[in-house]
Amino acid sequence: MSNIKQYIEEHKNRFLEEIIDLLKIPSISADSKYAGDVKKAAEVVKQRLEEAGVDFAEICETPGHPIVYGEKIIDSSLPTVLVYGHYDVQPPDPIELWTSPPFEPIIRDGKIFARGACDDKGQMYMHVKAFEFMNKTNNLPCNVKFMIEGEEEVGSDNLEDFVKQNKEKLKADTILISDTSIIANDTPSISVGLRGLSYVEVEVTGPNRDLHSGVYGGAVGNPINILTKMIASLTDENNHITIPGFYDKVLTVSDEDRAEMAKAPFNQQAYQDELEIGSTYGEKGYTPNEQTSIRPTLDVNGIWGGYTGEGAKTVLPSKAYAKISMRLVPNQSSEEITKIFKDHFESIAPDAVKVTVTPHHGGEPLLIPTDFPAYKAASRAMQETFGVKPIPQRGGGSIPIVALFEQELGLKSILMGFGLNTDDIHSPDEHFGLFNYFKGIETIPYFYKYFVEELTN
Repeated sequence: MSNIKQYIEEHKNRFLEEIIDLLKIPSISADSKYAGDVKKAAEVVKQRLEEAGVDFAEICETPGHPIVYGEKIIDSSLPTVLVYGHYDVQPPDPIELWTSPPFEPIIRDGKIFARGACDDKGQMYMHVKAFEFMNKTNNLPCNVKFMIEGEEEVGSDNLEDFVKQNKEKLKADTILISDTSIIANDTPSISVGLRGLSYVEVEVTGPNRDLHSGVYGGAVGNPINILTKMIASLTDENNHITIPGFYDKVLTVSDEDRAEMAKAPFNQQAYQDELEIGSTYGEKGYTPNEQTSIRPTLDVNGIWGGYTGEGAKTVLPSKAYAKISMRLVPNQSSEEITKIFKDHFESIAPDAVKVTVTPHHGGEPLLIPTDFPAYKAASRAMQETFGVKPIPQRGGGSIPIVALFEQELGLKSILMGFGLNTDDIHSPDEHFGLFNYFKGIETIPYFYKYFVEELTN
């Protein structure tokens, strides 16, 4: 692997041009009007895999967006690494807050700015280029399979059926994923935990039509007023969630484990300054790192209703809406949490309104051990290229498919991401550092090398 840096240097411009071309495609899975662009992105990924040297690649159609599959089998007796990633992206809204257009990638300050730059096109594409290096320089020590989907940002609804129906095709020894972050560029880390997710939309209906707020205001319940009161009641003064039964199965993290977590570098003031906030605001009794990893949360992701156009319109609206997500921790079930949320939210609605709760998607939380071959290989690989041993760290995000992989394929995943929490994924001005992009390409081949060693030792 010693020539990986030289290979990157020789092909650096092409590696950048290729990821920029992919980032130009608005593969927004949540919006049906971009279905053609999602398909185009899948075709580009397939083409790039073929150019990198896979023996076989195909676009697998689903009832939703397609899955790209590719493989390079050099010897069936050797171990196999299954690479998972996604080529779909979040909607770029609000567009007006972007410094440059979200699908016109630009490099500034050593970073690529575009929707999907970090989540997950840039990180997924590191694997394609790392494979290219290993394949073209005879450094590939084992078999590799790719499964790159187009629905991760909308819950991976069709991936479950694909996995269940293709267990033999997807047979491997571990799953390698880069869709997470490191602590800092001089402090690498490996994610050993993910929170689960329950995502719902609520609709509150009052009168059968919009009403004049002067004629009816004060006598008829205003759905927006009522919705905001209902939402406010879901947490108390300590930011503890008040839904009965919500915490019943939450895994209690030992004081020893919390002490280990506290060893990760964290500057509270720098955190606040970067976000331009006066203080953090989370569940009492836990640090910000704990609040975003080992504790469940409830957040309103969007709320609307009534008149929101320019100027004034004195209307008492018929309906109000909100999208609400709950991040879950080990032992919580997304199905159970969705049900108790629905039951509770309906129960606290006054008779003046009707409430509908519509589940969108969910995912299960999980913990990843640090004593299995893939973790050891990832740790050795990062230590090789960063020069320091990575810190195991629980993440706050959700990748629902990871729990499914373990359930259906019997495989544990290794979450070896190279992004930063400051990369503004899901936000305006999403970006991915050039350092991180090339460091990922440099590190991944070492994972393959050490994974084979760990399995044979």
